[in-house]
Amino acid sequence: MAPSKTVTLRSDTTVSLIDPNQTLKAGKALLAHMKKASKEKAANSEKKDLLAASDDEETNSDLPIWLTLTTKRHMAVSRNLKPGKIVVPHPLNTDPEMRICLITAEPQRAYKNLIASDDFPTEWRKRVTRVIDVAKLKAKFRAYEAQRQLFADHDVFLGDTRIINRLPAILGKTFYKTTAKRPIPVEIQARIPKTDGKRVKRVKDADTVNACTSVQLAGEIERASGAALVNLSPTVNTAIRVGNASWSAKQIAENVDVVAKTLVEKFVSGQWKNVKSIYIKGPETAALPIWLTDELWLEQKDVVADDSEEAKALLQSERANIGKKRKSLEGQTVEPEPVAKKAKKSKAAKVPEGDDFKLDKEIADRKAALKKQKKAAKKALEV
Repeated sequence: MAPSKTVTLRSDTTVSLIDPNQTLKAGKALLAHMKKASKEKAANSEKKDLLAASDDEETNSDLPIWLTLTTKRHMAVSRNLKPGKIVVPHPLNTDPEMRICLITAEPQRAYKNLIASDDFPTEWRKRVTRVIDVAKLKAKFRAYEAQRQLFADHDVFLGDTRIINRLPAILGKTFYKTTAKRPIPVEIQARIPKTDGKRVKRVKDADTVNACTSVQLAGEIERASGAALVNLSPTVNTAIRVGNASWSAKQIAENVDVVAKTLVEKFVSGQWKNVKSIYIKGPETAALPIWLTDELWLEQKDVVADDSEEAKALLQSERANIGKKRKSLEGQTVEPEPVAKKAKKSKAAKVPEGDDFKLDKEIADRKAALKKQKKAAKKALEV
């Protein structure tokens, strides 16, 4: 086939979306594989676990399902310690015994009163086990051991958006070394109504606490606790938890569709043009593709026709040049840097071999001379 001289690019206005049927097929295949692998692992194990679940129950129910997204260029310029959240149709955390710590702006008493009010749902009041403002957090949990104890006592940490950026300096590596329990931002200040489609500037009042209502607070806590979390870093690959192995394939597919669409449109620069591939996988399984791009480039300037002068120049520069002078793109020769010669090691002076017979003779002569001197001195004292 003759080399192409023209390049056909996808229209910039084209929006690529994943196929829900493909996601559902991949979800069914992944769950069936994980279930089969779990049974084989249990059958091949030499020792039987007496504390394991019965045969009728799912043995891999707690295993997470991940969505992995690969981009053509980095999604973020720098590492972001504040996780993003994507509200999903099926919440990820539904444990009724979940322990939540709410970190607020001052004063904490206002938010404790909101949780204790009758308008706040009872099922969520039991889960919020601690409410603390940022000033008391800094005073009480300055020590490393206190931070570790706070980390272990709660399952989910929520942080007021007004003070969320101050938490890394207060909580340190205990919370931010991993992405497991980083505080999730929640909007718990009073809502400002819009006038003519625009928000009115907030009027500060020292006597009034800037806090939302009990119903709004409960809704924020519920959405943040069950949301899919996005932790961005300067890389081309990211993974987001979208479900558990105990779920149905339909539930996983619905979560995957929402997470993929929101992630690309809200967090990925360049949106669908910058996306290379989307997969779903388990902790120990291969990744199943649900969407692959047709174009491996991001912009038109990244594409070069096969027979163009630019392609020839790039091909020339990429060829190996072992043992020859390096050539720049302009054709100028670049002299190789002279290699410094190693200095010769100076030979150490030879140490003359010892003569034991001569040394013994010298020692004997000195002893004889000393005896003569002693005898002479003794005679002189006697006289």
